[in-house]
Amino acid sequence: MDLTSYAELAVLLVNRADELRTLDTLRELLRGTGRTEAAARVTRRDLDALLELREELADVFESAAAGEEADVVERLNGLLVRHPVHPQISGHDGQPWHMHLTEGGRVADALAVGSVMGLASVVTRLGVNRLGICQAAACHNAYLDTSSNRSRRYCSERCASRSNVAAYRARKRGA
Repeated sequence: MDLTSYAELAVLLVNRADELRTLDTLRELLRGTGRTEAAARVTRRDLDALLELREELADVFESAAAGEEADVVERLNGLLVRHPVHPQISGHDGQPWHMHLTEGGRVADALAVGSVMGLASVVTRLGVNRLGICQAAACHNAYLDTSSNRSRRYCSERCASRSNVAAYRARKRGA
């Protein structure tokens, strides 16, 4: 079971903090990720839990960016204890049978389990250095490096382009 999409959910929760301020914006975010059923069931209690989870996930990415591997593992293990995994076989939208993590219960529980398990899977399969914080000036977004050569340093093409242009201009001024 590939849990990368669940790890990408963790990145989304960390980077879209502004969109987690109201139930309506959280619903939009969930719909945008194809979680329409969750969007219909989300409550204020879920929102509060996700805001707390967002801070904990951000700390995981900060520790990874600082090269604090043991701290990343300790944080993820703590989150795994608090958000136990309950896998279920699912078939929907014409897809063949596949695995999902915690479809029942509160929306925040399902998102927490998926995010934490996804990050734990990436760390154990690919390494802690695959989690990071964007190196673009004034950007503090998290990213997940799934590239084959472990080369990702920016959260998006936009940040990479801006940084490259800024570096080019700085070299031109210095010449």
